[in-house]
Amino acid sequence: MTKMADTATNQVGNSYGEANDSQEIAFDLGVFVGDLNFEEDVSSDDISLEGLQKELEECRNDDVVANILSKGTKLREYTKGVENNLRQVELDSIQDYIKESDNLVSLHDQIRDCDSILSQMETLLSGFQAEIGSISSDIKILQEKSMDMGLKLKNRKVAESKLAKFVEDIIVPPRMVDIIVDGEVNEEYMRTLEILSKKLKFVEVEPMVKTSKALKDVQPELEKLRQKAVSKVFEFIVQKLYALRKPKTNIQILQQSVLLKYKYVVSFLKEHGKEVYIEVRAAYIDTMNKVLSAHFRAYIQALEKLQLDIATSSDLIGVDTRSTSLFSRGREPLKNRSAVYALGERISILKEIDQPALIPHIAEASSTKYPYEVLFRSLHKLLMDTASSEYLFCDDFFGEETIFYEIFAGPFAVIDEHFNSILPNCFDAIGLMLMIRIIYQHQLIMSRRRIPCLDSYLDKVNISLWPRFKMVFDMHLNSLRNANVRALWEDDIHPHYVMRRYAEFTSSLIHLNVEYGDGQLELNLERLRMAIDDMLIKLAKTFSKTKLQTVFLINNYDMTISILKEAGPEGGKIQLHFEELLKSNTAIFVEELLLEHFGDLIKFVKTRASEDLSSSSERLITVAEVEPLVKDFASRWKSAIELMHKDVITSFSNFLCGMEILRAALTQLLLYYTRLSDCIKRIPGGSALNKDLVSISSIMYEIRKYSRTF
Repeated sequence: MTKMADTATNQVGNSYGEANDSQEIAFDLGVFVGDLNFEEDVSSDDISLEGLQKELEECRNDDVVANILSKGTKLREYTKGVENNLRQVELDSIQDYIKESDNLVSLHDQIRDCDSILSQMETLLSGFQAEIGSISSDIKILQEKSMDMGLKLKNRKVAESKLAKFVEDIIVPPRMVDIIVDGEVNEEYMRTLEILSKKLKFVEVEPMVKTSKALKDVQPELEKLRQKAVSKVFEFIVQKLYALRKPKTNIQILQQSVLLKYKYVVSFLKEHGKEVYIEVRAAYIDTMNKVLSAHFRAYIQALEKLQLDIATSSDLIGVDTRSTSLFSRGREPLKNRSAVYALGERISILKEIDQPALIPHIAEASSTKYPYEVLFRSLHKLLMDTASSEYLFCDDFFGEETIFYEIFAGPFAVIDEHFNSILPNCFDAIGLMLMIRIIYQHQLIMSRRRIPCLDSYLDKVNISLWPRFKMVFDMHLNSLRNANVRALWEDDIHPHYVMRRYAEFTSSLIHLNVEYGDGQLELNLERLRMAIDDMLIKLAKTFSKTKLQTVFLINNYDMTISILKEAGPEGGKIQLHFEELLKSNTAIFVEELLLEHFGDLIKFVKTRASEDLSSSSERLITVAEVEPLVKDFASRWKSAIELMHKDVITSFSNFLCGMEILRAALTQLLLYYTRLSDCIKRIPGGSALNKDLVSISSIMYEIRKYSRTF
């Protein structure tokens, strides 16, 4: 309808617009309103102009109103036109409704049918809602019942499990009774013992059992089973222990293959038969103590037959060999005498430190004898292996480490008894030091095994060896300090046997100290070195000639250095000391040798050749004074060098050392002669002697000739 009214209004506006298209009249609302004329039948009482101005102001901006007024159309006429248009639109609308009346009736019927259907659906859905509410309440009730039943079931399961465990732990099955009472001690018996142990612990420890009536019925039966089991396993284990006492029994195999299989028996006795366990423990300690003591005693007795005596109380560095009784060495081969001071092949024992122990009857069959350190290593190797095995077995079988020390009290006593009889009669310092090093290596082996059972014993042996070594070392030292030089002296410039003993002895101890760096041993060797220095000087002074004294010292120093070098490439402070002595005595001998053959020449060079000829000296050097020296040297220098060579060859034991000394003497001779030649060149008229001077090149050639001989 609104659309139709708008159309009518537009039609009216358009009709008036077309009539006045050519006129453009200015719009003045006030003027136009002033021209309004109202019909006569309209009473002034029925019309109110209140608010008219406001409405006119509001319509001022309306496009349609403004358009109408601008064209000067009368409002009355315009209103009538609008009403006619509205009436026409209304009639058209009625005609449209009449045309669509059938459709509207059909639409009305359809709406009424839909309303009926929706009403039925509403009723149906209301019923469903009521039923769903009822089902929800039922589900909630069922859920509560389910939770209640679940809680009850959980509680019943907990109660059932506890009760089942309680029943299982407290009952005594007939099968278990049969095995404990009548069964043999085997793996099944061990498993049954474990079950019995759990039941015994359960009735003793569990507080719930204390208030149980079942305890009164079960406890007596469990006690009977415990007593029977303890009695039976005691007899069984004691029988196995007695098997260890049988001769030629391999104890370690029996322990590993038999006893360890039944170690739970010992655990059972420890927990449920303490008194019986103490008896078993004591029986094992007594058995192993006696068996191992007997084994070590027999082994030591067999080793003693293999012992080779190296040194006696008279085998000292500073003791005269001629003072030793011939009969005291009757049972010892001569080749073993050197082992008193020289290390030799005895060092190999440290490389074989972890080799198996000697088997006495095999060694005895081959008639082989061994220095005591070999037997010492073998005995302690056997001790280490036996102790390690026994310590681990005791820890595994008994669960106690302390039981080992009670068992080995006997074997330790046997070894101590043997050692205490050997040590006071041991005068072999090299052997004692080897034993000290063997003990150190054995301590390292036990440390690598992580077995501490021999720590205190090895420390005790080490502590007993050092004082004995110190005492024997001091005997050697005192033999040098108190040596009878006249008795030791031999009219021979070659190395003295006492010095050779010292060199070999010192070299051996240095060699044994290379990897250990024992400061105390180094101090003792320094004391020994000072003593041998004093004694060697005393022996040298017994020679009447100074030259022989020097040769004697050089030979001994050279021999000592050679032996010390065998101990190591460096040799330490002692070797350096003797090298300095050798150097200084070599210089003395060279001077003595040259003075013997070229005394006048050397005396002149030392006293006169260095004088300044240009100074106003009281007595100037003349050709007449030098000429005899030059001619004498030219006439016999080669023969003199040959005599020096023979002298050196016969004087020094070491050919290389002698050739070094000869070369040093010839070099020094060349220096003296060079100084003489230089002096002659400065003498007035000295050129006259040039024909008698031996050329430096000739002397150099002769020196090289002797140098090639070595």
